[in-house]
Amino acid sequence: MAIPQHIIDQVVDRTDIVDLISQRVKLKKTGRTYSGCCPFHQEKSPSFHVYRDKQYFHCFGCQANGNAIRFLMDIDNRNFVDVMKDLASQAGIELPKDDIDNKKRIAYKREIKAPAPIAKAATPAANVAAAASEEASYFDYPPSDDEIDYSAQFADFDPFSAQAQVEQEGDLYTLLENIAQFYQAQLPHSQTAQNYFKQRGLSQETIAYWRLGYAPEDWQHLEKAFPQDVEGLRLLGLIRTSDKGRDFDLLRDRVIFPIRDAKGRVVGFGGRALNDEIKPKYINSPDSEVFHKNQLLYGLYEGRKQKAHDWLMVEGYMDVIALQQYGIYGAVATLGTASNTEHLNILFKQNSCITIAFDGDAAGQKAARRTLEIALPLLNDGRELKFFVLPNNHDPDSLIRREGIENFQRLLKQAPLLSDFVFAHLTQNHDVNTPEGKSQVMAELRQLTDLLPKHGSFRYLLSQSFKEKLGFGRKWTPKLNNDASLSFNIHTRDEDFAVAILMHHPFLYIHFETLRAFMQQDELLSRILDRLDAIFDQLPDDQELATYYVLGACSSYAHEIADIMQRTNIEALTEAPEMADKLAAEYALSLQEKYLKQKLKSPKSLVESSNLRQQLNELTKKISLRLVS
Repeated sequence: MAIPQHIIDQVVDRTDIVDLISQRVKLKKTGRTYSGCCPFHQEKSPSFHVYRDKQYFHCFGCQANGNAIRFLMDIDNRNFVDVMKDLASQAGIELPKDDIDNKKRIAYKREIKAPAPIAKAATPAANVAAAASEEASYFDYPPSDDEIDYSAQFADFDPFSAQAQVEQEGDLYTLLENIAQFYQAQLPHSQTAQNYFKQRGLSQETIAYWRLGYAPEDWQHLEKAFPQDVEGLRLLGLIRTSDKGRDFDLLRDRVIFPIRDAKGRVVGFGGRALNDEIKPKYINSPDSEVFHKNQLLYGLYEGRKQKAHDWLMVEGYMDVIALQQYGIYGAVATLGTASNTEHLNILFKQNSCITIAFDGDAAGQKAARRTLEIALPLLNDGRELKFFVLPNNHDPDSLIRREGIENFQRLLKQAPLLSDFVFAHLTQNHDVNTPEGKSQVMAELRQLTDLLPKHGSFRYLLSQSFKEKLGFGRKWTPKLNNDASLSFNIHTRDEDFAVAILMHHPFLYIHFETLRAFMQQDELLSRILDRLDAIFDQLPDDQELATYYVLGACSSYAHEIADIMQRTNIEALTEAPEMADKLAAEYALSLQEKYLKQKLKSPKSLVESSNLRQQLNELTKKISLRLVS
């Protein structure tokens, strides 16, 4: 059974790992974690830790680690699918059916009929007349048979002509592929459709690459081209029935955009009216057994095929296609729906930094605010969101035409980070030169930061950044030697910089806490991490107060800490909160790699050695991705 990654993520998110593991292991809350004796090796002193906020367990002894799924697989010696079935059932999530059931869902019964002739293409003038009478409704009543001339076949396309016998059972994916080929074959027969793509500046190569096509204005062209597959067409929602019981095709006299899933299979269609007076301008296939709008992005398959690295969410199909033609391969669009959590998670799996394009008008600002509120809960540490605000009356295609591709790419790279966008958004309606205005901005910011992950550092960093921009109070400044250097010298280790960052930015502890599983207890950094683990939940929200709180908790190491603060000049290195977070993440990864390699030199057992190598491989990939980005 193939289980999509987004389903796996949902199951893990809805499973409380502490509750799950406490059924097998006696756990005791110690600081931010829960600890107990490891169930995977014999021990007397607890070295097994469970992190509720990260949905993760780790044994400091044998190095066993993973999420709830891995725990059940290892402790019960069960396979992945069996564990997923149990956890999904407990979480109330429906898993995809197995191959046999899935085949039944996408299969339909075919009838033995020969394709019928299709009405000849209408002239552009006739198209306009038909559009005016059609009124662009899904539920219009189709005309009677004598209103259309069926004397000539519209095209030579016949997907079944090569078959000696008509199959008695069809599947929806094959039918969708045949329909896509049919629509492609109709494009040369409509000058209006060809002119539309030409006016939008698309080359023949681009039209072929995206498999663009045309749906004839004949009300029943699909039934005539695929008479054996009417049941399948109904399952896909491409045939509708009027109140009078007459069947008609959903997409008529429209240019067609085939929509492909992550595997490249055609799963649906988007249709754009050729007359702007027809409403709605765009119509998409309805959801079906193979087509789920909320789980798909137009252009994702094509972007991955082109090995896109930077990803940009835009408004419509034509924006995606035009950008790809200009060499910007990572553009995607939703399928006629507003962006949602699923869409953003899909993109975050492609890259930890994504950009969203919005129009600069009031409607665009409203959409940006809505997307912001959806995105904030997803911004775990390491994820970045940028906002590319387009000038009024411009889409990406028109902006490239005006600015040129080089200037467009420069503007795209300069798109503001979420922190800058939020600051501009919240301060545009308040006078930040007054205490009242600053108070209003901070109140609105708190409403947004409450949406961020509770234990992530971004919540703290965003608030601190706003306070600095608004000129709140004074910043805590350690007493430093005037000769302190900004450079990393041979007398200062990575551990020292980690200690300095933690003293000045205690909330960044979340980057370093996993180091406790690898470090020697006599290390100063290890002792400080233990103290932070115990007091983290009691830290004051204000950075200055939090710093003094930590200094007090670590007073027994005051002399060593003072020496480190003097040598590192950490405040100058981390003047911007974003830089502090970046440095903390880099030092944490570097130190974790160092300690993993040290432990691998003398593992206590084969099991520990295997676990350490697995972690080192995963860590190496993570470091490589950061270097690339």
